[in-house]
Amino acid sequence: MTTHPSKAGTKGVPRAARERQVLTAATEEFGRHGYEATTMAAIAARVGVTKPLLHQYFGSKQDLYLACLDPIGDRLLGAVRAAMAEPAAAAPPTSLRVLGALFTALDEQREAWFVLYDATLPPGSDALHRAAYYRGAIDDLAATGTAGLLQEAGADDPLDADALKYAWRGLCTALVRWWISHPDQSPEAMTRRCARIFAAARSFVPADSDQA
Repeated sequence: MTTHPSKAGTKGVPRAARERQVLTAATEEFGRHGYEATTMAAIAARVGVTKPLLHQYFGSKQDLYLACLDPIGDRLLGAVRAAMAEPAAAAPPTSLRVLGALFTALDEQREAWFVLYDATLPPGSDALHRAAYYRGAIDDLAATGTAGLLQEAGADDPLDADALKYAWRGLCTALVRWWISHPDQSPEAMTRRCARIFAAARSFVPADSDQA
């Protein structure tokens, strides 16, 4: 999952191969350090190319970020859509299917989650607008998946759905952050762990508790 400095800038390396190496290193840099703290010089040094060559291939830092973001956003959005498309009665439950799909999609480069959910993107920038598109699309799918749960619980306040959307995003972010610090954990192991956590969490709230 971790990339190391390579000889991508040496002669004889096809441009397409160099670009892939740059995107891999840039994704990790943006994911680990955030957009604001990431520099083109650091990415170039990781790959072993010059900073001018990086600009020649990808343009500005924002252009490079967008080149990293779009494949990540498409992959995560596609993974969630596929998990949601399975029959509602399928096992495991939708929430675990979605988490399993996200873990699988992120397994090769787990920091990619924080490229999409980067809090340091410049206000009003194309980078923020593009990230917001993917975040919104994923949130909409999450809202669809949790609507039934809220109805079953008798939660008819529209703010319940909004609160749950933020809670779900925060849960996914926390789980990915924990996963990054435990690289030995496979997507399957993480999904099983979430199933155990969800089962334990049900005991925190009595079945006959009064609604607020």
